[in-house]
Amino acid sequence: MKSGDKAIDEDSTMTERSVSIHVPAMTRVEGEGALRLRIENGRIEELALDIFEPPRYFEKFLEGRRYHEVLDTVARICGICPIAYQMSAAQAVENAFGIQTTDWTRDMRRVFYCGEWLQSHALHVHLLAAPDFLGFDSVVGMAAEYPDAVRRGLRLQGLGNSLISLLGGRSVHPVGACVGGFFRAPTQVEVDGILAELHAALPDAVELVEWAAALGVPDDPQGFTSVSLRHTDDYPMAEGRIVSDAGLDITVDDYEKHFAEEHRQQSTALFSLLDGQPYLVGPLARLNLNLDRLPDASHRLLTASGIRFPSNNMFLSLFARTLEIHVAIVEAIRLLEAYQQPRSPYQEVETREGVGCGATEAPRGLLWHRYTLDNDGIVRAARIVPPTSQNQARIEQDLHRSLAAFGIDQQDDDLRLRAETVIRNYDPCISCATHFLHLDVRRT
Repeated sequence: MKSGDKAIDEDSTMTERSVSIHVPAMTRVEGEGALRLRIENGRIEELALDIFEPPRYFEKFLEGRRYHEVLDTVARICGICPIAYQMSAAQAVENAFGIQTTDWTRDMRRVFYCGEWLQSHALHVHLLAAPDFLGFDSVVGMAAEYPDAVRRGLRLQGLGNSLISLLGGRSVHPVGACVGGFFRAPTQVEVDGILAELHAALPDAVELVEWAAALGVPDDPQGFTSVSLRHTDDYPMAEGRIVSDAGLDITVDDYEKHFAEEHRQQSTALFSLLDGQPYLVGPLARLNLNLDRLPDASHRLLTASGIRFPSNNMFLSLFARTLEIHVAIVEAIRLLEAYQQPRSPYQEVETREGVGCGATEAPRGLLWHRYTLDNDGIVRAARIVPPTSQNQARIEQDLHRSLAAFGIDQQDDDLRLRAETVIRNYDPCISCATHFLHLDVRRT
């Protein structure tokens, strides 16, 4: 920690205190950035979430590549959410080419997605977020006092990785998915093996939801707009319409009519707005908008928890993730118990000129893609809107309100911890790095 200079204006009674707190390797958030906070006369006058990592240019990398290269390329955007990028891209390319996927492909893509939700949510809940609410700097300290909880998290994350490998060939940057389906269908023996693991994990999932319900997160109600996909029958993962609790109900193709990204001076990342206003994507938004789409077993578990939804407490995002872990296991069991090997795991692709859009629910929220392809199937333009850019304006809005409610006269270390807790609550994926917060507090 470094303290800045204290300057006193001799001609006035006002004292200006400048404090700089630097955390050079702040763990438990993926990426690198900073928060600038300026307080004058007991009021927050400036608050900005700075994202300063260099642009990664993935959309430009895709230009000139053939359609079958897209899925392997976008998987490299994120080591935690490669499936989300692959499934949104596959959906967009298939829409451009007019491909109707089979029921088997849609079901297996949902199973694939269950694996990603499992590993990502288990990682975030146990290793990244829970230490904040239990009073630890890291999972290392937490593990000494809560070893069973940490082991449970690692088991669930490992199960998610196994489920990803079933269809993806490997758990990191999987290579099994393709436009039109999958390169290979699992054997019945492989499916039976993972089914046994899923059934064995159900008690862990139930225990996790009960544990999260009793965790005692802060009560911090606030107003925000929830946005997510909504499926006709199922809890949303890999397809659906885009809806909000403010009355939005549009097709994936109409996304750009309502959502716009903007540059801000302090950020190399874009800030997304819905009709000019911040909004929320992610597990809390999904649960708020899709309570009636929960599997029966998950709905009973939610009712027994005593926590009521829809909720306007952002800190219940952690609980929502635990419930979605249960949803993922229940859904994967349902789909794999009805598994039958197809004649072919993919459909032949005929290229044509077109524009296609796709949207799926990454663990962190709505992920939208658009591709323009020529008659030979070569990408001429690409646009990708990840969930973190959609949540950034909401994070700033939340920080402003939450810090004011917490008390801006608190000690700098306490303000820093509160700000970090708020930010981590969104599980932002700035990039695949491991440190986040440099907090610069200026007081007058």
